[in-house]
Amino acid sequence: MSAHAPAQPVPSAPDSRTTAPRRIVLDCDPGHDDAIAMLLAHGSPAVELVAVTTVAGNQTLEKVTRNALAVAELAGIDVPVAAGCDRPLVRPRIVAPDIHGDSGMDGPVLPAPRRAVDDRHAVDLIIETVLAAEPGEITLVPTGPLTNVAMAARKEPRIVPRVREVVLMGGGYHVGNRTPVAEFNVLADPEAAHVVLTEAWPVTMVGLDLTHQAVATADVRDGIAALGTAPARFVGELLDFYGTTYRTAQGFPSPPVHDPCAVAYVVDPSVMTTRRAPLDVELHGGLTTGMTVADLRGDEPGPEECRTQVAVTLDHGRFWDLVLDALRRVGDPA
Repeated sequence: MSAHAPAQPVPSAPDSRTTAPRRIVLDCDPGHDDAIAMLLAHGSPAVELVAVTTVAGNQTLEKVTRNALAVAELAGIDVPVAAGCDRPLVRPRIVAPDIHGDSGMDGPVLPAPRRAVDDRHAVDLIIETVLAAEPGEITLVPTGPLTNVAMAARKEPRIVPRVREVVLMGGGYHVGNRTPVAEFNVLADPEAAHVVLTEAWPVTMVGLDLTHQAVATADVRDGIAALGTAPARFVGELLDFYGTTYRTAQGFPSPPVHDPCAVAYVVDPSVMTTRRAPLDVELHGGLTTGMTVADLRGDEPGPEECRTQVAVTLDHGRFWDLVLDALRRVGDPA
């Protein structure tokens, strides 16, 4: 495990009932579960979504950017949407049509976006947003490969101490999905993941060990359908396709929705338990490339010794309550 930069404590998210909303940049690769993450971030009063940036991952950059614009159109999300890196830092691009289809969001009919993508590169939008805000004001929430976030940290190191926290969906300390030990987002660009995990900002890794608990059961889907709005119907259609591919490709009776878990942690950190642990990524193993390595030996390190943590257990009911509440607040913008 490589040496970490100077330690910083991992902060607790503020109580949304008594503090201003957490301001977040959602860096994503929509993706069925990314779309639900966008809706949760937009609808929750505990966070303020200030920008959406896209990265090649579940599908090509062109496709996932179009999907992000379509979700913004459907839900009335009025923030900049900027396209970022179209390939990993050093490796060939991989995509996930077995889960997300050829478009990256197969299943629902997507609305035609009326807004244009932002002229800025996503890396520059991330940098500008962090530098324009007060130190500790912006939380980065990447739910795809970490290429954009790593590039931003390397291009403009001044953002690192200004970022409040990086809450990422990726990795897994006991399990993989693309390989036996590697999760897709990390395997897609392990060098970028290494950069993000070993920078001097606080990191919360919301990995497969947690997100596999966030399954969309029949009761959950009934609750979403009962809302009766266009965004709720859209989520239902997403889950129809996504549930079928997850049963076929990975044997899940109900699909796990990974990416909203990272947003949910920012909305309400009590929705999951976490454990501090040093983190890094295997870059060279013949069988283990892309594996996230969490040092869980012995007692949990104190916050002054470790600035990275992993999500462990999810309050399933509370998580879906947050999603349903956000969808209810989004309403029917059309």
